[in-house]
Parts: sequence; structure tokens; C-alpha cells
Amino acid sequence: MIELTKLNETIIMINEDYIEVIEETPDTVITMTTGRKLIVKESRQEIKNLVKSYKREMDGAE
Repeated sequence: MIELTKLNETIIMINEDYIEVIEETPDTVITMTTGRKLIVKESRQEIKNLVKSYKREMDGAE
């Protein structure tokens, strides 16, 4: 799971496997596979880096 910040400063954890689409409009909008949309402060590139880092960490843990 990755940690992100909503616009109201609330920290949330999301399961990166359920991310379907990330758009910058200019806010970053994440659409989950469930259809739920989240607006976060992190950029598309920051989220991509967090997911890559998390997956590397999980691959090393096995």
C-alpha cells in the first residue's frame, strides 16, 4: 500500500494494485478499479515513483 495526501491534508493509504488511471487536471485524480475517484496532492510522477518503490520493497522482502 502507498501513502498519499488528500487536498484537506488527510493522509490515506491505498492499495496500488487497484489504481486504474491517474490524471492531472491540474489536480491529481486517481480512478480506482472500483470506479471510486480520489483527488490527492501528489503528482502523477510522485505516485508512479511510490508504486515502483513499494513494489521493489515487496520483491526484496520475499
